[in-house]
Amino acid sequence: MREPDFDNDGWSLDDAEEANRKAPDTFWIPPLEEREALRPGDLVKLIFRISVDNEKKPVAIERMWVLVRGRVGDQYLGILDNDPYAIDENDELWSGVELPFSARHVIDIDGGDETTLARALALPRRHWPRS
Repeated sequence: MREPDFDNDGWSLDDAEEANRKAPDTFWIPPLEEREALRPGDLVKLIFRISVDNEKKPVAIERMWVLVRGRVGDQYLGILDNDPYAIDENDELWSGVELPFSARHVIDIDGGDETTLARALALPRRHWPRS
């Protein structure tokens, strides 16, 4: 399954592990063991890089929560649980859309419960392409 691509999708995810390597004293991320052991219903925070229609600042950076749905190979599938501030409502990147991510993208984890599990397993607003 392909990862989001900024040029093709209009958004992408920042690599939290790379940011942590560059600034380990100021950019904390959860331990790898926790990022690799996510379960459906857990919430994770990711950094989104979003294309916006603004000549002076064409890229918006937003930290948003994603509900973990499950795993496909070495990637996770989740459902966006926030609405981006930088763009208007749309079907490509808005709360309820499904998206892939990897452990390297996770900057924070909040364990799930029965409520978040039910929300994570509900049909997404839009499925991420599998091919």
